[in-house]
Amino acid sequence: MQASNWNTMGTLGAQALKNMDKSRRARGDMLERAGYGPQQTPSTVLHTEPGLNVRRYGAPADIAANGGPAVLIVPAPIKRPYIWDLAPDISVVRRWLEQGWRVYLAEWVALPDTHDHFGLDDYGDHLLAACRRAIADDGGPDDVVVAGHSLGGILAAVHSCLHPDAVRATILLESPLHFTPASSCFARLIDATPHARPIADTFRQVPGVFLNMMSAMAEPQAFQWERWTDRMLSMTDPKAMVTHMRVERWTHDEFPLPGRLFTEIVESLYRSDAFMQGKLAVGDRTIGPRDLKSPLLSVVDPRSKLIPPAALVPFHDATSNPRKQVLHYEGDVGVNLQHVGVLVGRSAHAKLWPAIFEWLDGKDVAAA
Repeated sequence: MQASNWNTMGTLGAQALKNMDKSRRARGDMLERAGYGPQQTPSTVLHTEPGLNVRRYGAPADIAANGGPAVLIVPAPIKRPYIWDLAPDISVVRRWLEQGWRVYLAEWVALPDTHDHFGLDDYGDHLLAACRRAIADDGGPDDVVVAGHSLGGILAAVHSCLHPDAVRATILLESPLHFTPASSCFARLIDATPHARPIADTFRQVPGVFLNMMSAMAEPQAFQWERWTDRMLSMTDPKAMVTHMRVERWTHDEFPLPGRLFTEIVESLYRSDAFMQGKLAVGDRTIGPRDLKSPLLSVVDPRSKLIPPAALVPFHDATSNPRKQVLHYEGDVGVNLQHVGVLVGRSAHAKLWPAIFEWLDGKDVAAA
């Protein structure tokens, strides 16, 4: 899309896309009324500020009795975070609690248009630092495991680079951190578009439906054909179909990205590959993979065209700590989007997450 075409479409279409966001949320509400809403673990909000709620999971008595390690879950900042806690049998939150961990989550909250200046330094540094302060005030440890999925993994990796002494280990789940034509399905689309700043200025808060449209254009297999195939395969398995529909409801529960954050993701990461090159500017710091000094566990899906291993493994290999491992997720039926299968897939909960906890206990596990 050329800049002049974008200016025309942006002027005429920005409000229409924002209205489409409202329509998608209404469809999500309809799915929830049909019984496909999340079944979430009880939680308490410990801290609130613009853009963020810090949640602690588990009953207060359980937390008081548990002086163990803490994990800070970092979701992607484009949809509500209950994909980590969709239903009891496929809840990553519950898996952590069952292992005796204190579980906290950075719940990203939609911002008003006046806060379009929030960027990587806010999300990857200041707001996650606020999460750690809330954990410490709650009696948690000074160092935490930081676990992020997808774009949340970018924020987790940024925070681990900026605050190595505060991070016990980093877990990256299908997180895009290396951007080349071979590793990013968005490469051709970004090459064909103008600088992201005019887009961000038009919207101020870039609506989720715009991000969905761009994703579907860049990788129709993951966002269209795989979803329909999964629905067909789930029809003979009622349990898989329920999970598929719960994920479908979640896909409609999105909120916009601040304009500055959108611009920095597109320009500094997707277009320039600055993080992998050691040139990512976050506040007054410049960081790269060598600055990630904590033990690192990365999970990739070898079949994925959305975030293939080449989008994560080179970054993983370039980090500093010798204790690092890559695990593979091999897919599930009933997850709707294979990209979230690491969080809601039955095989992920039966095989992958036990392997993650073994690694956290100090054991190396098989990569397959």
